[in-house]
Amino acid sequence: MGQPKDYGLFMMARKDVPKLSPAQIRDMPEMSYAQIAFQVLNPFLFNEISPAKLEALLNDAYDEKKIPTEVAHVTGGTHIMWLTQGPTYSFKDYAARFFGRMLNHFVSERGLRRTVVVATSGDTGGAVADALHGLDSIDNIVFFPKGSISEGQRRQMTTLGGNVYAFEVNGDFDVCQALAKNLLGNKAFAKEVYGDEERLTSANSISVGRLLPQAVYPFFAYSRIANSGEPIVASIPSGNFGDMMGTVVAREMGLPISKIICGVNENTEFPKFLRTGKYVVLPSKKSPSSAMIVSHPSNLARLIDFYGGHMFDERDKKTRKVFREGVIDKMPNIYEMRHDIFSVSVDNAQHYQTMKEVFWADGVLLDPHGAVGWRALEIFNDGNHGELAVIYETADPGKFPIDVKTATGVTPRLPAGMQKQAQLLERVYSIETSPDVKDGALKLSDGQIREAKEKIRALKT
Repeated sequence: MGQPKDYGLFMMARKDVPKLSPAQIRDMPEMSYAQIAFQVLNPFLFNEISPAKLEALLNDAYDEKKIPTEVAHVTGGTHIMWLTQGPTYSFKDYAARFFGRMLNHFVSERGLRRTVVVATSGDTGGAVADALHGLDSIDNIVFFPKGSISEGQRRQMTTLGGNVYAFEVNGDFDVCQALAKNLLGNKAFAKEVYGDEERLTSANSISVGRLLPQAVYPFFAYSRIANSGEPIVASIPSGNFGDMMGTVVAREMGLPISKIICGVNENTEFPKFLRTGKYVVLPSKKSPSSAMIVSHPSNLARLIDFYGGHMFDERDKKTRKVFREGVIDKMPNIYEMRHDIFSVSVDNAQHYQTMKEVFWADGVLLDPHGAVGWRALEIFNDGNHGELAVIYETADPGKFPIDVKTATGVTPRLPAGMQKQAQLLERVYSIETSPDVKDGALKLSDGQIREAKEKIRALKT
């Protein structure tokens, strides 16, 4: 289903998160990524899919010839986990490849078809489109914000064709996400167009099927850098909070993580909430870390729930449009959240300064998102790198050549697959209607909803 009928989010209760034993974690250094993924995911899924079938799907999704994973030591106790070597050169490949294969398995088994609706701020769209492209029981509609993603990111969605339909939306990521959520919650529209009110589902981190595999990353990193029982710090560049929430789940499963660092760009709603206890959604701000231009992260509602609170978006009863975001009607245990999570904003100038410093000091090219993870760790540790830590690097620097060259003077190599896509024809659908503007922020308009519905109807015919 992707999203429940009440527009909320599916989530396991904290008390139901399975635990891994110290012995299971101790055995992971000898395992491949796919084998570790099986250890992490099977306790959630053994009632849904046979262990043998799950193992086969994971071996296919995480074939090391297609998606190798590297954890590299840089300086002191600091390591970088390069989640950047998959088909679209983004960490999003990991969750998307698992999600696509699992969804296709369950849908095919039941003789059904699903249309996956996705909003992207950068890398999600390409990763999901690549993972779903050519699957026999799935179509994919992806919404991306006009002018807010790189050409390379756009082409990863628009050059595939077939069962992938890429829509350029007049607005920012929050407008795209609101449009996806509106359609996903509109069962009458799905029934009208497809004859099946459950036809539309999501592969955004709206979907718990995207969230679960993100709990695997920290286990893999831990297996490569730590001795059994030794705590680590995980520093995560954060936009829609999927990686961060997956790491929270991993910690709950028993992984020794002493602190989760949630680095954000100039969209500072969460660090302000953690500091003050007040959550205020402001207009999103542009940033070099484009995939993190998110002012109201979907997964924050899951985090609030995990710590005993409740958050929802207030909607018009008739139109179901959101008119007040991030309403907290039950506060979480914010003292426990502060103990477990440190969050800090990295401003735009610091993105470039960090890329420059790390390249010249350590010879490592970071992309703007990895730079946020690096600088957030330095802020947490007052500049020293003595503590055992892993930074998630989430996109190949070659996807952001202008930003990287501006910072370092070096033009990164464009990944081979993107070089090929640069020569292919694009197929782009457009939502041209303007969004509404409220208090300086862009909001999904009724006209955009109408236009999206018309163009999706046309795809069906």
